[in-house]
Amino acid sequence: MTTTAVRSIQTRSVSRRAWLITTLLFLFMLLNFADKAVLGFAGVHIQRDLGISPQQFGLLQSSFFWFFAVGAIVLGALSSRISLRWLLSGLMLVWVLTMIPLLGTVSFGVLLASRIILGFAEGPAAALATHCVQSWFPARKRGVPLGITTSGAAVGPLLAAPIMTWVIATWSWHAAFGVLIVAGSLWALAWLAFGKDAPEEILQEASSEDHSPTNSPLVDISLRTLLTSGTVIGVGLLLFFSYWSTTLKVAWLPVYLSDGLGYDTLTTGRLIMIPYAVAAVASMTVGLISNKLIARGASRRVARGYLAGGLIVVAGLAMAGFTTLAAGWPQIVLITVAFSANTAAYVVAFAAIGDVVHPRKRGTVLGCIVAFYSMAGIIAPLLLGYLVGNAADKISGYQQGFMITGVLMAVGGAAATLLVRPDLDVAKFAKQAAKQALPTSR
Repeated sequence: MTTTAVRSIQTRSVSRRAWLITTLLFLFMLLNFADKAVLGFAGVHIQRDLGISPQQFGLLQSSFFWFFAVGAIVLGALSSRISLRWLLSGLMLVWVLTMIPLLGTVSFGVLLASRIILGFAEGPAAALATHCVQSWFPARKRGVPLGITTSGAAVGPLLAAPIMTWVIATWSWHAAFGVLIVAGSLWALAWLAFGKDAPEEILQEASSEDHSPTNSPLVDISLRTLLTSGTVIGVGLLLFFSYWSTTLKVAWLPVYLSDGLGYDTLTTGRLIMIPYAVAAVASMTVGLISNKLIARGASRRVARGYLAGGLIVVAGLAMAGFTTLAAGWPQIVLITVAFSANTAAYVVAFAAIGDVVHPRKRGTVLGCIVAFYSMAGIIAPLLLGYLVGNAADKISGYQQGFMITGVLMAVGGAAATLLVRPDLDVAKFAKQAAKQALPTSR
């Protein structure tokens, strides 16, 4: 067998492994967001069973993010020391353990503690998943696998909505956590069997193809320089505004549909599927569009920054709009746009980081970005819970909270978009690295 034939077989084998890894990471993100969403699906039942107020429920949802940033940074940093095969399976097992106490009758304190620990363990999930999938593909091919992986965040609640609401309505909200425990355990076993880090030759190939339009390879610049660059700051802000909406979708949208608009549990489960389904399709489509734009010569400022920022602005305008409509299908359409366009923005925003950050620093930078935007997860559910609990009637509290979010996304998203300039930042990093490489004169 010729050397060329052997390399061809090896390439096909690696390609199959890369797509298997992508599939497993898609399922990882699916379970990650199903874990987050289940509390929202059971929100009305939990408030009734535990006798807690909307403010306390907002505190419960916020608590998930109290140590989310710490987990994103601390556990994310372990990716440079521990194989992702062991790190991701270990994280999943911690998720499972935190949910076991919820199988039976619990107090508000136990539920609160469970969510705090789960939030810490789930903090690095998005950063590690996107870092892992990017390591298996060169920059020109990352859009689709990143879109698939990211779409797990939408597909998780999409599948969880009918299943979990049915389980909750048929048995109890405790049983819903039992389903997640079984699913998480099965994923951990599958990842241990099939998951692995990208081989060194794939890492070298991906790194060599990470370049600017001038074909200059990415340089391994200091972490401080990366974190203060316009693209990293801009992406961090864009995802902060986006995650504000994501948190409300997971924590409060099911409660809003049932408690605010009057839909029953099963109808809420069906309606909540719509924005998640659209978000899943949009995530994969936007990744493909971004890649096509670059292939046709568009700058990465347009293909990454303008595209991501535009989606967040559109989502914000739709959110502000649905607060002015009465319950019905026109409102559901705007709700769908508001809670799906922002999800699609994650794909190209994360791809922008891959455009400017060398693979050696990518995991750390992504962890820092996740830690930053997770702050929105602390504020958003608390603020909405406060507004609902203190309003003259619940619906006006919901409308005020979603209107504030919509304006924040539209205005903040537009401003942050101006900072995302991957081409310019890559050129600056190359110049700085070249300057530092020059011998110092005596």
